[in-house]
Amino acid sequence: MHTSPSGFVGDQTPVERISWNDAHIFIQRLHQRIPGLHARLPTEAEWEYACRAGTTSPFSLGSNISPELVNYNGKYPYRPTEEEGMYRKRTVAVKSFPCNDWGLYEMHGNVWEWCQDYWQPDLEPQEAQPTVDPQGPNKGTYRSVRGGSWASDACFVRSACRDRYSPDYGFGSIGMRLAITTGLG
Repeated sequence: MHTSPSGFVGDQTPVERISWNDAHIFIQRLHQRIPGLHARLPTEAEWEYACRAGTTSPFSLGSNISPELVNYNGKYPYRPTEEEGMYRKRTVAVKSFPCNDWGLYEMHGNVWEWCQDYWQPDLEPQEAQPTVDPQGPNKGTYRSVRGGSWASDACFVRSACRDRYSPDYGFGSIGMRLAITTGLG
């Protein structure tokens, strides 16, 4: 891209301050440089599935977290009875903390991650039926983000936590994670 919008500089730190639109420009340029690569933003369902890595607890690392396991604002612990922890006030290098059971690092905290989906307020269908690989709505105003960030309270870095922003909005705690597909999907 020849420039970086990041407020935090480091060879191994995630790029942040990017909009959903910026993420798609990056993906287009990546496809031009590496023909045959099928990179995209994950859907919300794919993101949460990858984050959970087969777990059902609030975090892929268990039922609780600490600033020693996840980069978030430790001044706001997950349980109100816990003591405050460290607040780094910035991103950290990828692989600074333990990975989930599928080998994915920093799924919780560090940066919010854009998803492909348009935001929908309720992820449950009206008649709750099992759904395989949901793709989200075909239109909308906002795009979804997942994962929480270095600036988030602990409750916002849960596997199920989600938020939304305008696709042209990029600020200091939003980045991206790519999904690489075989080209069949």
